[in-house]
Amino acid sequence: MTKNIKTVLGIAGFALLMFAAVFAYNALGDRIKPDSGIGTAPGQSENSEKNTDKEKAPDFTVTDADGNSVRLSDMEGYPIVLNFWASWCPPCKLEMPDFEKVYRELGEEVQFMMVNLTDGQRETKGRAEAYISGEGHTFPVFFDTKQEGAPAYGIRSIPTTFFIDRDGYIVTGVQGALEEAALRQGIDMIR
Repeated sequence: MTKNIKTVLGIAGFALLMFAAVFAYNALGDRIKPDSGIGTAPGQSENSEKNTDKEKAPDFTVTDADGNSVRLSDMEGYPIVLNFWASWCPPCKLEMPDFEKVYRELGEEVQFMMVNLTDGQRETKGRAEAYISGEGHTFPVFFDTKQEGAPAYGIRSIPTTFFIDRDGYIVTGVQGALEEAALRQGIDMIR
């Protein structure tokens, strides 16, 4: 077999493989849609009001925009939406307008704890503040400069959101960007 024939066969084989991959992707993409709903946390049932198997939300300390220390436990007594995000994260930016809309509506009833993963390198307090003010967001932003929150919650990717009831127990959590309906569903579970 000559070198030219091998090259042509290699190109044809690669093209066939790419065609098959595109076909499979399109076929599966039409059947598999992301779940926009929110389920209960492990150990809970949809019908239980109070469940003794609930997991207590791990406490951690962050700083607010003025540099004051704030603990998650300071918000106990209120339902809490705990969101981990960064300004360089496209899915985080995608969900922020929905968080802002719901915060403006329910901010008196529900505590929003928008925790920026401020590592001092890829994400700085200045970058996060510039993004928030540039977008006109008014929800409270907290800075995890000592990286206490993310490890306490086992954060492996962002955005990740937890819904914590007024007694300080995690009701459910979602990894990935939330749409407004799912955010409201999570809040309904903790009110």
